[in-house]
Amino acid sequence: MIGLPELYAFAGLVFAGYAILSLARRRLANAAFWGLLAGSFLAGDRFGDFGNGLLVLAMVALGGFGALKRPDVSEEAEDGGRYGNLLFLPALIIPATALAGTFLLPDSGLIDPKQVTLVSLGLGVILALVVLYAWLRPRPLAALEEGRRLIDSVGWAAILPQLLASLGAVFAVAGVGDLVGGVAGRLIPDGSLFAAVAAYGLGMAFFTMIMGNAFAAFPVMTAAIGLPLLIRGFGGDAAIICAIGMLAGFCGTLMTPMAANFNIVPAALLELKDRNGVVKAQIGTALPLLACNIALIYWLAFP
Repeated sequence: MIGLPELYAFAGLVFAGYAILSLARRRLANAAFWGLLAGSFLAGDRFGDFGNGLLVLAMVALGGFGALKRPDVSEEAEDGGRYGNLLFLPALIIPATALAGTFLLPDSGLIDPKQVTLVSLGLGVILALVVLYAWLRPRPLAALEEGRRLIDSVGWAAILPQLLASLGAVFAVAGVGDLVGGVAGRLIPDGSLFAAVAAYGLGMAFFTMIMGNAFAAFPVMTAAIGLPLLIRGFGGDAAIICAIGMLAGFCGTLMTPMAANFNIVPAALLELKDRNGVVKAQIGTALPLLACNIALIYWLAFP
């Protein structure tokens, strides 16, 4: 059955293509960076923990010392103005395929039921490329070349979500949740439901701002406050607490440059002078929304 190994192999081949194109342009640091990332997708399970750790350190060194080069002005993408908003239609194929595959393919016997959504997402990318090539008839390597130009514009920030998700796993294994729970237990007044809810919501947003990823913050704050206090202590509805708690974490996503794929990547692609301009524009929405999420947990999760 098709599962994550095949999806990782597909992603690895794409990054390997970026590395080869960068090498052809004599951008050795870029070629090394994307080549290392390709290696992690293609053979990471064979490298072992130590080998993957060295690989990550090498990538961090390349990105941290500013070795990666941005695209030249001569590499600007072709103006697609003549196609208008029709250019967005192929992009919609990707989420549509992912949604359809999630509902229609779990019992097909062809795809691992546990990974059907991710595999369907990959199939959507391939299908969208087929439609674009049939419609626009570009050069054979146009998609790979434009992908390489785009990924070079983003640079090292493209892998920050992966690194931050790994940080969340490290925090969970290291027992950070228990440590935070101990501190919260001393600060939250005994019997105060609202204080416990507020601590959970604010903690989700705060740890998301640190980690840049609400999914990384979730196990820490749920182990610290959500499970022991809100669910077991006050008898709250676990589904409501966890679902709205994630939304509270997403409010933190709006307020941190650590969420690079949402806040730094758009600034880089739009060539904004202020790299934190997206974050600053979102704070006015994020804070009221966080307050609403905390209120919703308090009103809805407890009988």
